Amino acid sequence: MAQRKPPNRDAYDLILEAIDVGVYRPGDRLVESELAERFGVSRTPIREALQRLETQSLLTRDGRSLIVASLDHAQTAELYAVRAELEGLAARLAAQHAAPEEIRVLKRMIEEDKALLDDPQALSRANRRFHRQLHLASHNRYLVQQLDLVHRSMALMATTSLAAAGRGEKALEEHAAIVAAIEARDGETAARALRDHLSVAFEVRLKEQAAAYAEAGGAERAP
Repeated sequence: MAQRKPPNRDAYDLILEAIDVGVYRPGDRLVESELAERFGVSRTPIREALQRLETQSLLTRDGRSLIVASLDHAQTAELYAVRAELEGLAARLAAQHAAPEEIRVLKRMIEEDKALLDDPQALSRANRRFHRQLHLASHNRYLVQQLDLVHRSMALMATTSLAAAGRGEKALEEHAAIVAAIEARDGETAARALRDHLSVAFEVRLKEQAAAYAEAGGAERAP
């Protein structure tokens, strides 16, 4: 059944959100007619949206088909490196500019997210919400725009690091440390805590990738 298109949402936003929430995963093939039916829009804006997403490297070609792109090891490392620097800056600026109300919202998010520890996918969505709120607290529109682009690429990762045993609880502790530094108006500590938080997340992903490679028989095939 076709879904009604929400007001003020174009085809690009609808497809991007579907990728972000995991409706379409890396490697999935996107078909104009199916997307038009799903979102209740004509094929022309769908075609234009797909071209835009391909230009942004969120989609890639497989013959004549467009599929959701995936990130290799080098791309993942590059993405985390950029993200750590930009989000570290956002945390530093938030320590300078965040309103008391914004800080209270961040703290409340952490408390609410504790109820999601047994649901990695829900916790992952909440995690994106938390980081987005932190970006906004930097009060720098250009930085927020760049971080939006970075987080779009994060949607190309097939799994969430928060699914690793114990990672969800530890991540919330790290969030709390970041917000505590912002509340104390300690920009350097906030930036360092944010970068350390992402460093741990990246390390968890590397371990998961190595384990998956070994399970697939890569270890036996290696010279």
